[in-house]
Amino acid sequence: MSNTPVKKIVNFKTFRKLLFFVRPYKRFLSLAIFLGILLAIITPLRPYLINLTVNTVTHSSTPVSAFLQRILFLPNHFSLAQFIIAISILQVVLLLVETSMRFAFSFLTSWLGQYVINDLRKAVFSKVLGLNLSQFDKTPIGTLTTRTINDIESINDVFSDGFIPIIADLLTIICTVSLMFYLNVSLTLISLSTFPFLLVATYFFKEAVNKSFINVRNAVASLNAFVQEHLTGMFIVQSFAAEDRELAKFKAINIRHRDSNIKAILAYSIFFPFVELVLAISLGLLVWWVANEQLQPGLLIMFILCINQIFRPLRIIADKFNVIQMGMVAADRVFTVLENNDALQTTENIEGQHFIKVKGDVVFNKVYFAYNKEEWVLQDISFSVKAGQTVALVGHTGSGKTTVTALLNRLYQHQKGDILIDGKRVEDYPLELLRKNIGIVLQDVFLFSGSIIDNITLRNSDISRVQVIAAAKMLNIHEYILQLPGGYDFEVRERGNSLSLGQRQLISFIRAVLYNPAILVMDEATSSIDSESEQLVQKVTEELIKNRTSIVIAHRLSTIQKADLIVVMDKGRIVETGSHQELLIKGAYYASLYEMQFKNELVDDKG
Repeated sequence: MSNTPVKKIVNFKTFRKLLFFVRPYKRFLSLAIFLGILLAIITPLRPYLINLTVNTVTHSSTPVSAFLQRILFLPNHFSLAQFIIAISILQVVLLLVETSMRFAFSFLTSWLGQYVINDLRKAVFSKVLGLNLSQFDKTPIGTLTTRTINDIESINDVFSDGFIPIIADLLTIICTVSLMFYLNVSLTLISLSTFPFLLVATYFFKEAVNKSFINVRNAVASLNAFVQEHLTGMFIVQSFAAEDRELAKFKAINIRHRDSNIKAILAYSIFFPFVELVLAISLGLLVWWVANEQLQPGLLIMFILCINQIFRPLRIIADKFNVIQMGMVAADRVFTVLENNDALQTTENIEGQHFIKVKGDVVFNKVYFAYNKEEWVLQDISFSVKAGQTVALVGHTGSGKTTVTALLNRLYQHQKGDILIDGKRVEDYPLELLRKNIGIVLQDVFLFSGSIIDNITLRNSDISRVQVIAAAKMLNIHEYILQLPGGYDFEVRERGNSLSLGQRQLISFIRAVLYNPAILVMDEATSSIDSESEQLVQKVTEELIKNRTSIVIAHRLSTIQKADLIVVMDKGRIVETGSHQELLIKGAYYASLYEMQFKNELVDDKG
């Protein structure tokens, strides 16, 4: 899933995987291929009828066959005018039929592509939702965005402009050339004598454009990742006056994108005029041979039309091969996401376990965890908390406090030891049940674009507005929300930037109450908010943790003095455990932390 350069690989294994998503629409695929075959047969007929018409009018052909007479509904003895009217009507009918079939063919292939990429996009996003969080630590968000949107959109072109239209074009060329050989072998060979030069030019054009398009796709992925990252981190960029440096990096990526596109444009600018030149030479040879051999004039007109029917698809067939190439490369990248098995597994072999009532006993037993192999972030973590009790995790930044809580609800998977809830391993709970029973209130609350009530319920239709208001009243923050313009319908901008930290924190509290979890995880809620909001948040916190197993990550030691157990961590290890008073009496690590923070608070108060 990393943003690695695209390799020029198109293999049938990827194609078979793609066909799996076509399977629900195989009838429409078959119909599109059938229409392509019919079009290939019908297309050369009109030039052939024009040949007959011209030769009959100029008396250069043999008499009209009985078979054609029956098709044209001509009497045994017909005049020239009757023949011209009848054959003209037939050509108009053929033209209408061909036009209708081309519309149906074009619509079907595009329709098929849209339905396939719709299913693919749902499958990819569903897969992304279930991936282990470590994948998002290793993969730029912009890269996943490219996989879900740009790459899947390229797969649509495989159907609308790719392999089905190419099959139809190749069949048309075969049928047209076959008719030409049937009528006059020598004239066909003369007309197509320039064909090998066109094939060579097509090959080099395909290779040049393919290389350019691969570079374009890589540049697009880099642009998406870069822009996504810098829009998210714009506060840091502007705070450190790094605009010019970051703009220079963006310009470098953008230049690669521009240059790759220009190379593709150059290839097109050379190839298409060359095709026109080859076509002109073919037509010149054709006219020369007809005049030299004194052949029928209708044959000349027919061959001119047929050559155009051959060269017209050849002008774009190389481009269509590149469409397939890039679509298959995109498909390969998309299937890399779909086949990523780095997702948390659960054992769901207990009948009725989705209805298990979780009490909230939590045990960590010799737990080890590493983001990378053997580079332990947590080592030998052991502690337990009874249902309804509160445990506080304290320690310097980077000591592993947040990681402990992330392992509890299996946002990450620990490598050694056991984490138990009510005596059962967390791996033995269905993820949905596990996470419904563990509420999380983070220090940095993430809000989505939408209303306040949408962010509280996370658009869960099972939670009514009445329930939301009841939860807000229970926490004494209903009136606080009504002060916002529109109250519960106040529109939150992206990432909640239209709200203060305190307001965002209160929304996360209501969210936690609504789901009524047996276990509550709280990353210190008051560390980054103003004193007025802090007082309200502290009151709400006390209400929220009543009669509920609570794991509190504490930055301010004054907030966790009432905890039943304090776990002191340093560099991924537990260095002390006990109550507030017990740890102060020990006079060790916790005591020194408390004394240091107490002194700093005194200095702040004097200041």
